[in-house]
This record gives sequence, structure tokens and C-alpha cells, in this order.
Amino acid sequence: MSPEEPRILEKRYAVTEQEAIQFMGGEVPHVLSTPSLVNWMELTCREALMPLLAPGEDSVGVSVQVKHLAATPVGMKVKVISRLTRVEGRVFTFEIEAYDDLERIGEATHQRASVLVSKFAGRVAAKKEKAGGGSRT
Repeated sequence: MSPEEPRILEKRYAVTEQEAIQFMGGEVPHVLSTPSLVNWMELTCREALMPLLAPGEDSVGVSVQVKHLAATPVGMKVKVISRLTRVEGRVFTFEIEAYDDLERIGEATHQRASVLVSKFAGRVAAKKEKAGGGSRT
């Protein structure tokens, strides 16, 4: 990637009950949860990165620093804009902004690492086997 070719992607998402917090009770309108906002940010960055990866590669999130700046009620739309700002070997750094219909609601710095899918799958399978093949509580 050269500085003259910034990798920018803009995606839009709808806030539904599935992405909302619901723990404040019925008197508070349900709003977009921070984990859902982070998920949308990661998905947008991953999609922006895919065309730069070799066949058989994908990416995994390795770091995220996020500020959730404002509440967004269910029913509103969210625009997430990711900008690839740095490439260091297998690590890709993104700056992200998120807006609802009225205001800026979030910002983040996110890093993703490219992985060879077959190698990654093998490492995860070996870890699962070492742990006894099942989940531990």
C-alpha cells in the first residue's frame, strides 16, 4: 500500500433489537451496544482488507481501542468508515469513525493480522484437542 492509495471503506448498518443493550429496563429506549459497534467496525475493516490478501489468507483482529461517544436508538442507521493507515508486515492498522443519522457516535484504532487460513485452522484444532476437545467452564 502506498500513501497515494489509501484503502477506505464505508459500510452502513441498521440498529435492531439484536444489537441493542436491554439491561436498563423498559423506561430507557434500547440503544446500540458497544460490542455490536465494535463488531461492525471489525467487519468493515476485514472487508476493506480482503482484496489486499493472497488466496487462502484472511485476517483476524489483534487489537482495538474504541470510544463509544453517543447512544444510537434502535431503528437508526449507522455508517462505519474504515481507513487503512499503516501496513507493517502482516499487521494492518485502521482508523475508524462511526456516525448515526445525527452525529458521530464512535471512533477507534484497530489492528488486524493476516493469517493463512489452513495454518490458523490447524493451530486452533490442535489447541482444542490439547484442551480435551470440548469447552471448559
